[in-house]
This record gives sequence, structure tokens and C-alpha cells, in this order.
Amino acid sequence: MKTFRHFLAGAALAASFVSHAAFAETLNFGIISTDSSSALKQRWQPLIDDLNKQTGLDVKAFFATDYAGIIEAMRFNKVQIGFFGNASAIEAVDRSDGEVFAKVKYKSGEAGYYSLLITNVNSKWKSVDQVLKNSRDINLGFGDPNSTSGTLVPSYYLLAKNGLSAKTSFKSVLPSSHEANMLAVVNDRIDVATNNTDMLATLKAQHLDRYKEVRVLWKSPLIPSDPLVWRRDLPQATKDKLRSFFDHYAEKDPREQAIMHAISGYSGFADSSDAQLVPIRQMALFQKKEQVQNDARMSDADKKAQLAALDRKLSELDTVAAK
Repeated sequence: MKTFRHFLAGAALAASFVSHAAFAETLNFGIISTDSSSALKQRWQPLIDDLNKQTGLDVKAFFATDYAGIIEAMRFNKVQIGFFGNASAIEAVDRSDGEVFAKVKYKSGEAGYYSLLITNVNSKWKSVDQVLKNSRDINLGFGDPNSTSGTLVPSYYLLAKNGLSAKTSFKSVLPSSHEANMLAVVNDRIDVATNNTDMLATLKAQHLDRYKEVRVLWKSPLIPSDPLVWRRDLPQATKDKLRSFFDHYAEKDPREQAIMHAISGYSGFADSSDAQLVPIRQMALFQKKEQVQNDARMSDADKKAQLAALDRKLSELDTVAAK
């Protein structure tokens, strides 16, 4: 009987080790909602299938209706690795124990992509200057609140630098995904909308007729290419498998290269770190400074204190950027 009890105890212990190992090797891969879940799954699933085959990991795609859903899923360890934009990656790093470890590369050789302001080719709005001067007559399609190219970059470079605000300067503001904003412009259901060069390139490749319905009114400065983020507490062995896969994926194999191109014109991945988020952090802090400076409800003392705190953070980021 004693031997049998020992056998049962040993079996239970072995089972716990197997369960723990399985958990460590089973991952959810979160993908931000730049498009419909079905479209994203079609583009990303072949890569995830290759990831599973080449690493022995059990990786499953995870989708949410907005960017915050992926950020929160990583925070509560429902997602262990994810594809983010730079602004949403900041949230994942700061709130969800995330760490940037790679970024996508472009076949064109570009180090990143661009935010756009678009309208229908037949729209009466022919230039960005017209839009800025007549904003109160315009319905604006904006991005997800955590979108880099749909919200953060145009909020700063297009609006704040011209004394405008998405919240107060337009007739209406309709936040949505890049895909929904693109379709709204193509179908002439909205005056203008933010978007990016990745989505426009995808539209051109898949629907040339719809691509011809789009006019680009404004193009931002370069945005660093989108990062991959993993949870810091992943086992080192799992991180090593992931890094090895992404470092070499689509280097030579034409089939893998076609998969990357189909996702959004990408050519592969390059190593990266949290340092790539510094310019985006600086942009967000400059935007916050402008909000504080223009807040008529805030006392002078509170305003002074908040501006001093923001300047300290900017100084710290300047030091990091210099390194």
C-alpha cells in the first residue's frame, strides 16, 4: 500500500511538472485591431502556424475589438506575446509587464511607416490647408485611442502643431479602426479620416479599384516600424525560441517572404528594445504639456507643478535618447 501511495504521489508530482511545462510553452499571440478579426486571422495565421512548427510552442492568435483589449489581456497574462503599434506598446510596457524585443521590417527598406490624412478622390476637400481652416465643417474619422498612426501622431503633428484639437475643433469625431475609416472614405461616408501607409498599400494590392478612390491630403514624419512585445516573465527558454524564430523568419524562404508581404508589405523582423518607444513617449509628453498649458480650469500653481513634472520626464527621455 505504501508503495502504491508513493506511486500516486510521484504521478501527481510528475503531472504537475507536465502541466507547468505545458503552460510555459502555451502562448496567446495578441494582434491589435487594425482590421477585422477575420482579415487579421487570414494574414497572421500562416506565420503563427510556422511559429508552432519551428519552435514546438503552442501559440494561438488572440483578437480583441480594440487596442485596449490586447493591452489588458497582456496585463492579466491572457496574452504573452503581441503585435502592437508604438503607442499601444508603451501601454503594454508600462502597464502590462511587457518588453519590446523585435520590430517588423519593410521590403522597401523603410525604417518605418507614415500616418496619413485621407479623403475620397471626389471630395471637395482638396488640401490639408482647407481641412485645417474649415475643421468645424468637417466630420473626422479618427483612430483607436491607443493607435499611433490613427490618433497619437496626427493629434500632435497635424492638429496640435496647428492649434487644433480632435475633441473641440471638428464638427464630429468618429473613432474607429483603420479598415473602417478606409472604407468610410472609399464609400464617401465621411469627410476625412486618419490612416497609414501600411493600410493604403494593402488596399492597393488587394483592391486597386478602391485604392483609386482615395486621395492623400497629409503625410506625417516617419513612425518607427511596429514592435513585437512579450511579457518579461516568460521563461528564458521560451524567449530564446521566439527570438530565434523571428530573427530568421523570411530571410530566404520565398513562401515565408510571401506570408510576411501579405500581412502588410513586411519583409521580416529585426531585433529591437524599449528604446524604440522613446520618440513616441516624447511626442505624447509634448502633447500633454500643450494640454496643461491650455487648460483654463487649472490653477497657476497646479499648472506650474504639472509642467515641471513633464519637463523632468522629457529631460530623462532626452538622456535615454542620447545614449
